[in-house]
Amino acid sequence: MDKHSRHDERDEPGTRGDAQADARPVLEGPDIARVLTRIAHEIVERAKGADDVVLLGIPTRGVFLARRLADKLEQITERKMPVGSLDITMYRDDLRMHPPRALARTEIPGDGIDGRLVVLVDDVLFSGRTIRAALDALNDIGRPRAVQLAVLVDRGHRELPIRADYVGKNLPTSLRETVKVQLAEEDGRDTVLLGAKPAAPGAHP
Repeated sequence: MDKHSRHDERDEPGTRGDAQADARPVLEGPDIARVLTRIAHEIVERAKGADDVVLLGIPTRGVFLARRLADKLEQITERKMPVGSLDITMYRDDLRMHPPRALARTEIPGDGIDGRLVVLVDDVLFSGRTIRAALDALNDIGRPRAVQLAVLVDRGHRELPIRADYVGKNLPTSLRETVKVQLAEEDGRDTVLLGAKPAAPGAHP
């Protein structure tokens, strides 16, 4: 898995639409597969076998990543890994600043999260406000014994004291750049693109 929301990757124009012409790939499909395999092994090592791990993806692409991680964890542990999704829409701190959003789905595995190690999964970590909202949403659902965070890309520029426990790629960026994650389930291909942030409407060059 806000701008106040200027600094939330999810709110920047162009980060979820067509890639800008000058965007360059920083991760391709094989790279994404490799880093997810590495993260899965790190989870097993840190969780001492991952017996009580529950993966919750933050919609949209975080859910796809969580499902892929669950598959890799199942290959490693030979156990079915509980995986679900956590909608944070109503917990965002910028609801009044943007048009109404469609609600995504929250799906909690049947055994719940109480007393479990919950690993939140998202595509890009930026300001940290999305993860703050996810923690608030999680608090209304149950009481895990611990919460960890796995992200495909950490691009820096944190506004809150939040860090990821598992990172696919640390990607230093400027605020004039955007990071766009594309996944086959949603976009037809796997890639991470770094490009220039589109100019605001009416802005002068």
